Amino acid sequence: MGLMFRKRKKYGPLVLNFTENGFSSWTVRLGRWSWNSKARAHRVDLPGPLSWKQDKSRSRA
Repeated sequence: MGLMFRKRKKYGPLVLNFTENGFSSWTVRLGRWSWNSKARAHRVDLPGPLSWKQDKSRSRA
């Protein structure tokens, strides 16, 4: 398994995610809640190492 390049740029509540191929996705983060454009998932950070994630339903065409 090789090394992977990842970088994040933060602009207030907006986070831009980059990989070795360039721009990957963007995330909006407000407090403990966040939403990612690539995963289309809501995530809430819970106390300790826990988090809750709700994926957008992928069963729709």
